[in-house]
Amino acid sequence: MLLTEDASSDPDELYNVIATHDTPSKAEYVLDRTRKVMEILSSFPERGSYLALGVREYRQTFFKPYRVICRVIDDRVDVYLIVDGRRDMQALLQRRLLGS
Repeated sequence: MLLTEDASSDPDELYNVIATHDTPSKAEYVLDRTRKVMEILSSFPERGSYLALGVREYRQTFFKPYRVICRVIDDRVDVYLIVDGRRDMQALLQRRLLGS
């Protein structure tokens, strides 16, 4: 599994937001669950749903409301985004996946 440069800072960002607006223990819990989701993706890269109808290049796996957005290339999983799904997903995806 490979975390893109942008995705590598996502867990810290998630932790800080959750710890600030909830509690550090809740932030740890969310990070632990997202790590487990990524471990499962390492073993089962085809897990999850397609990001959009007709677009089979990217997949998403949920730990609601959090999402892990990735691309499966052969047996490798490249993680592009680890995010709270309540954010402006269109803008985030456009910036991360399309580089705009």
